[in-house]
Amino acid sequence: MDSRILLLIGSRSSASRGGLLVSHGSRCSITKVSRSYATQHTLGQGSSPISSRKQITVTNDDGRVDWRDLSVKEKAARTTQQTFNLGIILTGLVMTGGCAYFLYKEVFSTDSKTVQFNRAVDRIRSDSRVKEALGSSHKIRAFGEPTWNRWARARPIASKNYRDASDTEHFTMHFNVEGSSRRGVVNLHTFKRHGQSSWEYKYLFVDIMGQPRIYLENIDVSPDKPNSSFSFLGMQWRK
Repeated sequence: MDSRILLLIGSRSSASRGGLLVSHGSRCSITKVSRSYATQHTLGQGSSPISSRKQITVTNDDGRVDWRDLSVKEKAARTTQQTFNLGIILTGLVMTGGCAYFLYKEVFSTDSKTVQFNRAVDRIRSDSRVKEALGSSHKIRAFGEPTWNRWARARPIASKNYRDASDTEHFTMHFNVEGSSRRGVVNLHTFKRHGQSSWEYKYLFVDIMGQPRIYLENIDVSPDKPNSSFSFLGMQWRK
């Protein structure tokens, strides 16, 4: 009876200290039992590195996390982001190339309408007959189709490109010129035979009201005349 009471009392008191009371007949001994407690520090040591950082998404991925440390979902997000960025870069390159090609064809190429127009205007301003009919060359201005708005700058210029049966390329254009005293209309026709790199004038003339037509170029005037011409800046000029 005494040994049972002692065992019960000993087990309660030793339980609070982490010990176990064992009875051996009339003797009792306390055996130390160690307990392990899970702490926040030990739990963190075995957790995945993903739980200690923000999850990678398409919008917040900055590339700092190594590819090997990403989950399957995060790898898919990074792949989507990089594919989208590559698409933007390629689109920008295509658009830049397209703009450069358009600028070259419309402004700098010898086949462009702008180059043909500027050369014809230079010829008109330098011709003494045109200056006498229109006025000073500094006051001669060229523009496209007439408009009621005198301040309008973007006036369209009528032009046309076509090829004939012999594969000769033709370019025609007409525009308006105005000086200090009169106004006129300019017509030009250039052509480029197959295999040639420069354009030749078929005609270039100015019609001024009350004045005879002024020819600056006319290939049909003297068909038997030797072709005494030279090429400069992609155009064939006659002496």
